[in-house]
Amino acid sequence: MVDVFDLKKYPAEPFKIKTVETVKTITKEHREKAIKEAGYNTFLLKSEDCYIDLLTDSGTNAMSDKQWAGMMIGDEAYAGSRNWLHLEKTVQDIFGFKHVVPTHQGRGAENLLSRIAIKPGQYVPGNMYFTTTRYHQEANGGIFVDIIRDEAHDAGLNVPFKGDICLDKLKKLVDEKGAENIAYVCLAVTVNLAGGQPVSMKNMREVSEYCRPLGIKVMYDCTRFAENAFFIQEQEEGYQDKSIAEIVKEMFSYADGATMSGKKDGIVNIGGFLAMNDDELFGKAKEFVVVFEGMPSYGGMAGRDMEAIAIGLKESLQDSYIEYRVKQIRYLGDRLLEAGIPIIEPVGGHAVFLDAKRFCPHIPQDQFPAQALAAALYVEAGVRSMERGIVSAGRDPKTGENHVPKLETVRLTIPRRVYTYKHMDIVADAVIKLYKHKEDIRGLKFVYEPKQLRFFTARFEHI
Repeated sequence: MVDVFDLKKYPAEPFKIKTVETVKTITKEHREKAIKEAGYNTFLLKSEDCYIDLLTDSGTNAMSDKQWAGMMIGDEAYAGSRNWLHLEKTVQDIFGFKHVVPTHQGRGAENLLSRIAIKPGQYVPGNMYFTTTRYHQEANGGIFVDIIRDEAHDAGLNVPFKGDICLDKLKKLVDEKGAENIAYVCLAVTVNLAGGQPVSMKNMREVSEYCRPLGIKVMYDCTRFAENAFFIQEQEEGYQDKSIAEIVKEMFSYADGATMSGKKDGIVNIGGFLAMNDDELFGKAKEFVVVFEGMPSYGGMAGRDMEAIAIGLKESLQDSYIEYRVKQIRYLGDRLLEAGIPIIEPVGGHAVFLDAKRFCPHIPQDQFPAQALAAALYVEAGVRSMERGIVSAGRDPKTGENHVPKLETVRLTIPRRVYTYKHMDIVADAVIKLYKHKEDIRGLKFVYEPKQLRFFTARFEHI
């Protein structure tokens, strides 16, 4: 039996709660009506109709007293804000990059990087796709190639560092296409759609050692960098006695730049940045940030938001915080595994991913089992989650055919410093109960399908 009082395995919250937000439960009849009106798309539910909201950890975090205090000293100057100078120095100190360009959130940084670093027809290898990242890469003429290790596509395989890039796949692509036809390597730490799986320091070092002599840049998606650093500290030989801050500094010494959604490990509600060492790319990025985001000294953020991110980035490096963060998610995963629920193993850094293929084997993938399962979980208990499968994968822009990922999952994403272990128990109990009558879950079909990033606004009905 999973024991929440095992404080070594599941640390208590390293904070105390001073402000609360009231939530309510609604009847199952109300939930059935709400999900139908939302077209069985959890993105289209009203927040007030969700009891425990695990849709995303992006911008849904609870800020600290120091962050809120920082919000009150926002310098809202149009140019040269002191909060920008604080954020710039913080990013330089933590990650070691020379240049920083602020953006309103992560996809703003992805847009800038794709525009300045990709020539039409170039290849962008990466350790599994992410939805908005691949969209920007393809919209700017890039061709995404998945080079993650094969083990990442096997949900039930429990091995460490499933987010690693497969060096053989990368070398094969470069040999076939030529180094000049590689825009850059996109390395995510951690890998979201693989289940929040980390990348080892050894793998980062090897990718860098291979790419740098060839002139191929390695650009990180560092959205969940602190979570990745914790796994290295916990599981990689030689790092047990190093601090999270020390591990992060080494991680990014192997990168040429990075995109960041501050809404995750920045522990804020909005904001992001693009960082790099290359002077020429920085010049181009500053030109485009003015067009798409704002001045190079605010990038679409208010001064108070930049102050909150600067403080949040430092707080994310606190060893006690990040240990609690990862192990709270592990607690939920352990409860589900103990009950025989199929999930992606091992449990990653920001979410527990239900394996919809094994959870709903009676629903073929072209009837969107993960989408159906997410809707059913909401009806069961008012828990909002997110589909991460064939709907999220979208269509091939050339053929129009569905991308068919090997992983068909429902993501139970835990916001930072928001929910307690008791909330995790409620989620686990709901999933376990639903699994006992999983045959009642029915497949879905589109009734509205947008052309871009369809998972946000698509609508469905039962087959």
